[in-house]
Amino acid sequence: MATPPAPESHPAGSSPLDRYTAHYPDWAQDFARKYFTKTLTQFILYGNVRDLVPTEDEEGNRAYVALHEFLVTELFAARDIVLFYDRSSGIHFADKESQKDFNRALSGYDTIFGTDYAQKLPKDPVRVLSVLENYFRLRLGEGKRIACIIDYAETVIPMAEASMYSAEDRNTLVFLQKWAHDPLFLDSDFTVTLIAQNLSELNKQVVQSPYTAEIQIPIPDEEARQDYVSFYLEGRKQDWEIHSTVDATMLASNTAGLGFIQLRSILADVLENHTDLTFDALSAMKKEFIEAEAFGMLEFLETDLNLDLVAGHSEAKAHLRAAAKALKAGRQDVMPMGYLVSGPVGTGKTFTIMCFAGDIGVPMVKLKNFRSQWQGQTEANLEKILTLLQAMTPVAVMIDEADAALGDRDASGDSGVSKRVFGQIAQFMSNSKNRGKVIWFLLTARPDYMPVDLKRQGRAEEHIALFYPSTREEREELLQVMLKKTGVEIDTKDVPDALLNGERTFSGADMEALLTRAKFRAAADGRTKGHVTQRVLQEVVDDFIPPTYPLEVELQTLVAVLECTSKALLPEKYRTMDRETIVRRVDELGHLVK
Repeated sequence: MATPPAPESHPAGSSPLDRYTAHYPDWAQDFARKYFTKTLTQFILYGNVRDLVPTEDEEGNRAYVALHEFLVTELFAARDIVLFYDRSSGIHFADKESQKDFNRALSGYDTIFGTDYAQKLPKDPVRVLSVLENYFRLRLGEGKRIACIIDYAETVIPMAEASMYSAEDRNTLVFLQKWAHDPLFLDSDFTVTLIAQNLSELNKQVVQSPYTAEIQIPIPDEEARQDYVSFYLEGRKQDWEIHSTVDATMLASNTAGLGFIQLRSILADVLENHTDLTFDALSAMKKEFIEAEAFGMLEFLETDLNLDLVAGHSEAKAHLRAAAKALKAGRQDVMPMGYLVSGPVGTGKTFTIMCFAGDIGVPMVKLKNFRSQWQGQTEANLEKILTLLQAMTPVAVMIDEADAALGDRDASGDSGVSKRVFGQIAQFMSNSKNRGKVIWFLLTARPDYMPVDLKRQGRAEEHIALFYPSTREEREELLQVMLKKTGVEIDTKDVPDALLNGERTFSGADMEALLTRAKFRAAADGRTKGHVTQRVLQEVVDDFIPPTYPLEVELQTLVAVLECTSKALLPEKYRTMDRETIVRRVDELGHLVK
């Protein structure tokens, strides 16, 4: 990195560094500012490190280059020596002269230490860093300016508990920590840059060291994507318009979460392969790219359902419709940070939120299992997911069985993984900048198992409880929905009263299973598709035993009552029930169902 011009050569109030780095991305400007404090020699670049980086020459000509090229030609352009190291390729240099100089120095190293590295360079971190330290001291003593770039740093200093360090891990860690505060290195023009996608995959002693600066490279925002699309389509807009019904501005607007390389794939497919691009095709491509980027841990919920298809739950539907209206009106400031949706099994928690996804006008994704058996990988997976969510805003996130997925501050027995997962989620959820941009839906039948810190105000603020239908009108509405869903054809007056009188409790799942069983029997009797007689349905109802456990269902119902933050959502019999009575009954049931 070249030294910026002297301050007096610029107008009063103008920073020479800012003028020198004005064409850099924000993260690179941050890198430069921290470097020129001359108090740091070690940096970690993480995040969107495998994407392209925008750059600009003195004439204002723009280009997009790989990160390695940007580091060599921009940030470290004035360095005498720029070298790279990763465990696969070993040591290599940005130019041939530096490589020759290193080979000469290596011959001297072999003579002194009795090695044969000039014939075959080592690739393992300990021997590589030993060789490099000797080389750095020689050349820095001659006044050379050096940049060392260590890629795939998670394979060099992987995250691990201190008690689990191998001898190689310990030695590598000592080298890097020693370089970070070595007087010769600090006083020289010397920089070590570690590159990794996820900060959580790196050794915490390096990440948390005051001698190390962490710089995140973000996924491009809409303005950056618009700049790239304009750059790529320069001189070819007519070709684009022939094959695409999506104009350039809408392309940038509808690709939140994608990087420049993924955008290039879409653009090139249209321009080079003459593939027609529609909004539906763009949506499918975006979904494919993001799910691949998240390694299958995020699933887009694309549905043509809406809240009109949800039976009962009138108060909950009214609240969700109001939320959908606010989102469509751009009133993100009035949205809760998140929702906790609870209720006993079979009340339609997942179905209701999927129907809401069809109403809101913003993408909804489902967070799938991100836990891994490998140490550090669970936290890295979650970091990757949260980074993508931050770039995809506005977005709604559904987590089913949230009590099992999100960890606990007090969890033990898994080497602290659950504690760290909890910390990552809790910190992200409480970021007020995400209000109305990342909306969480935590679904669970046992909200009492969830840590209080996730359920408090500022995180999952609204607690919606769903219950089995409590009135005949609700049961009739539920029946009509299930008849339509299962395709069963029967006159309403022929429906057994046992389904509607409330003497037995049937959830939506129970009704669906019961009607499907009736279709099966009718088919066995040779009936036409969907047609069920009164006799068959009566026999099925009389024979049907819901596969539920009454004590568990009662417990799930009562904890949902205690968790609900709105009286209007509660069935009539629970609105006036003494809460102390409910708490005592929950305690009794908790002991009985263990």
